[in-house]
Amino acid sequence: MENQIFNQEEKKGNEKHVVFDQKPTKAFVSASWIALFAGMASYCIGLWNAAMFLNEKGYYFTILLFGLFSAISVQKSVRDRLEGVPVTEIYSGISWFCALISILLLIIGLWNADLTFSEKGFYGMSFTLSLFAAIAVQKNTRDTKFVQNQ
Repeated sequence: MENQIFNQEEKKGNEKHVVFDQKPTKAFVSASWIALFAGMASYCIGLWNAAMFLNEKGYYFTILLFGLFSAISVQKSVRDRLEGVPVTEIYSGISWFCALISILLLIIGLWNADLTFSEKGFYGMSFTLSLFAAIAVQKNTRDTKFVQNQ
């Protein structure tokens, strides 16, 4: 039953929505959480050990938190629309704008930082891993909850 795919047609008003859902495997859920913690921990440990001023560390840490929140918000708004849940254009637009701005702010910060290329790459990759993993964790959580409520 864990891997059973649900193909349901839901009618809401004049619209018909098809919901394809599958409960994620425990291995994928675990891998997503591990990736999230690995990305966040490596980014934060790198900041802790960096030879930067405290305000610079705060800038990069705030970008990580901002990026994680906005990536989850984008995933939620996209998924809500897919499932026929009303999402305002302003919320969806702000979510996308914030996700892109967080990435742009990281790129600008690293471009202007007095860091070696390996450090810049490290922050870029751990940030990217964290964003991707946050989206995967959000998706897994939502899929699991959906299947449990069936």
